[in-house]
Amino acid sequence: MEVNSMKTQEDQFHIIHKVPSGDGPYVKAKHAQLVERDQEGAIVWFWKAINAGDRVESALKDMAVVMKQLDRTEEAIEAIKSFRGLCPKSAQESLDNVLIDLFKKCGKVDEQIALLKQKLRMIYRGEAFNGRPTKTARSHGKKFQVSVRQETSRILGNLGWAYMQKSNFMAAEVVYKKAQMIDPDANKACNLGLCLIKQARYDEACSVLQQVVNGEIPGSEDIRARNRAYELLMETETWRPMSELLPDLPGLDLDEDFVNGLEKLMNVWAPNRSRRLPIFEQIENFRDQIAC
Repeated sequence: MEVNSMKTQEDQFHIIHKVPSGDGPYVKAKHAQLVERDQEGAIVWFWKAINAGDRVESALKDMAVVMKQLDRTEEAIEAIKSFRGLCPKSAQESLDNVLIDLFKKCGKVDEQIALLKQKLRMIYRGEAFNGRPTKTARSHGKKFQVSVRQETSRILGNLGWAYMQKSNFMAAEVVYKKAQMIDPDANKACNLGLCLIKQARYDEACSVLQQVVNGEIPGSEDIRARNRAYELLMETETWRPMSELLPDLPGLDLDEDFVNGLEKLMNVWAPNRSRRLPIFEQIENFRDQIAC
């Protein structure tokens, strides 16, 4: 009876602290991380788990999260690049997501853009989600299903934000518009509005942002999204008088196969639109201007 009671207490301990059972190095790493709150000690045990082949995928991802918290982001990036080969093919997509987050944390925008484009190319080739139509994602401890379509829109949104960090607002506009055609939401609409403001296209920006304020786009019910849209609308009035003083902005940085891949997706997910989307005509016109 006493043995059963001790086992029950041990099970409750693992459930409460979200620590896996066992006595291997990975379990000890999680105990150090979650129970003892010893992040440096946890990293030592995560390394031991990786070297011992003990739940390498989980150890590598969890160690990267801890390193990021300790501002050891560069070290986390090198760890994933060096040891991801020990993880199965099914783990590579989630490791890419961790890398993208790390690149964003330490300001490696070019690397972030390259990896986001790579993930989109995987979608073009039908390789995303290991060939399945949906995947299970987790947010704030809750699991939910994500479709390839939703994932494409999310990646395009992240790519748009990365382009904005490089002040390449024209490229950001292109991918934000594609994201909104595939799976619209209020947050990306606000970012698109900001892109247009940065290009001094205030009337277009107001039109996009007003849709959020009016509750016409999914996610507009979120008070934070509506407040941000309203603030950006106010910002357009501030910037209008100074539009002639804005500096020249960088041009497009979208390679041909990437643009073609986007167009193929749009032909599938937005079949009612014209085969050649207007935005791609804008891209070609811009390239023609550069060539001249």
